[in-house]
Amino acid sequence: MKRIPRISRRVTSPLCAAVVLLVPALTSASLANADDGPGPLGVTVVAADTAQSRKVGALFDADRRSSLAGGHFCTASVVYSPHRNLIVTAAHCLNGSRDGDLIFVPGYRGGRAPYGTWTVRKVFLPDGWAKGQHEDSDVAFAVVENKGGKDVEDAVGGNPFVAGMGTGATAVTITGYPSTREVPVSCTNRPTSHSRTQQRIDCPGLSGGTSGSPWVNGDKAVVGILGGHEKGGSTDDISYSVVFGAEAAELYRDATG
Repeated sequence: MKRIPRISRRVTSPLCAAVVLLVPALTSASLANADDGPGPLGVTVVAADTAQSRKVGALFDADRRSSLAGGHFCTASVVYSPHRNLIVTAAHCLNGSRDGDLIFVPGYRGGRAPYGTWTVRKVFLPDGWAKGQHEDSDVAFAVVENKGGKDVEDAVGGNPFVAGMGTGATAVTITGYPSTREVPVSCTNRPTSHSRTQQRIDCPGLSGGTSGSPWVNGDKAVVGILGGHEKGGSTDDISYSVVFGAEAAELYRDATG
């Protein structure tokens, strides 16, 4: 299990009635590579400090703002949105969080916040998670407040969020923050189908704290979130994600509406 769930105290926003699946055309680059290049598959290394890795950050309780080291518990990343203020993570990372309870620190390394700390102001959970913590609904969005008139996407950029992508259509790179380390790690591999609603990936060392890590394909799109089955996996070497379908697409529309 990647993350011990919090007790839910939140009523979620209603989901949009319309269902939109975003199904982009695959490029030759996305079929060959993921994220920053091909590299060895199934090997976990310390993530380089790049424009891509800076979009990924650690989640902390807000009372750790002045003392970040050792306090992160989950991972999140910035996704494109009209208001430039949206992050995506696993639903079980946000259980019970209230307005102002959490902060997001993109590009976090060694106790420092090089791109600032961003307060989580509004959480969007799918009905499947809010009503029963169903593992097939383990994805969530959160709005973070701006700082000095700038939004988080202005500070580090973002990635498209894509639903409807076939599992294993491309290799993906996972970047996340194990709770025992103060730097992010990353691993690239090709996901396989675990079930109709869950995908899995073989990557070593993705331990507690990496829940919520984005699965980024060769088109730089988020096509998975570490979570889902067994809240991300019962071992550190095999991880899972919900297959983004209609519910995830509706939730994104709700969060960006």
